[in-house]
Amino acid sequence: MKSIFKITAIILIALSFTMCNTKQNEKAENFDWLLGKWQRTKKEQGKTTIEYWEKTNNLEYNGVGFTTQNNDTISQEQMKIIKNDGKWNLLVKTLEEKEFIRFEMSDIETDKFEFKNDTLDFPKLIKYWKNGDKINASVSGDSLKLSFEFERIK
Repeated sequence: MKSIFKITAIILIALSFTMCNTKQNEKAENFDWLLGKWQRTKKEQGKTTIEYWEKTNNLEYNGVGFTTQNNDTISQEQMKIIKNDGKWNLLVKTLEEKEFIRFEMSDIETDKFEFKNDTLDFPKLIKYWKNGDKINASVSGDSLKLSFEFERIK
């Protein structure tokens, strides 16, 4: 009889750890902290860079980033974070590209994530992380790394 109680206790403990891990992973897969309109700080004089993110549903987030100079758009990219077949991917497309480039998730935590595509020269790695009320991003390749800081536009 005592062994049944021990087995039951072990099973309950194991289930509680599993449920806690599941809830933690679900929370980590929430990109809602990225939502909204963001403006790059520490930018080149005369240029303005904006990123805008919205949530389409629990499996897709859409973003657009653009840089203007003298009221002309000098660069633009479309971004999507999508979950397909149980895996998150970041899709990025600039005006020069005909198709989206896929980056696979390599790390995620509650307030940061990174995506990789080792087949590219640049960028191979794209990271975003929350920094207080700002967000930071970096893109890097074998020998080059570019870092960005954004503040929310109200």
